[in-house]
Amino acid sequence: MKKVLLIISIIVVIMGIFFNVSKSYAVEKAIDEETESKIVEIKETATNSLKDYQEKYGSNVYGLVAYILNLVRIYSIPLCFLGIAIGAIHQYVIGIRKLDTLEKGMALIVTFVTILIICQILPLAFAVFVKFGRG
Repeated sequence: MKKVLLIISIIVVIMGIFFNVSKSYAVEKAIDEETESKIVEIKETATNSLKDYQEKYGSNVYGLVAYILNLVRIYSIPLCFLGIAIGAIHQYVIGIRKLDTLEKGMALIVTFVTILIICQILPLAFAVFVKFGRG
């Protein structure tokens, strides 16, 4: 008798969860109108920016590469500063107690500074190469 009661209660609970979840999904919209319009606006802005780069460089491939390098240049700044801050914490805060962390912190700082310099110079080098190297 206990097994039958347990099986029936499990079935009722599963059916209740299924019907409750299906009702909540039917009521909620995945994306509301304001968010949808912002997403469309961001997409149009990115597409227009890509077309501007393609017109500026005179080729679809060169324009796409220049657009990607510009995005890398912009997003590398905060990410590299975050990495440099983490390296500084490892070197100057945690490294006081643990000497292996001191070396790890210095390695992180040097790595992120190098990545930052490369990400900032690469778009300039590409533009110089495309403008003067292609002829």
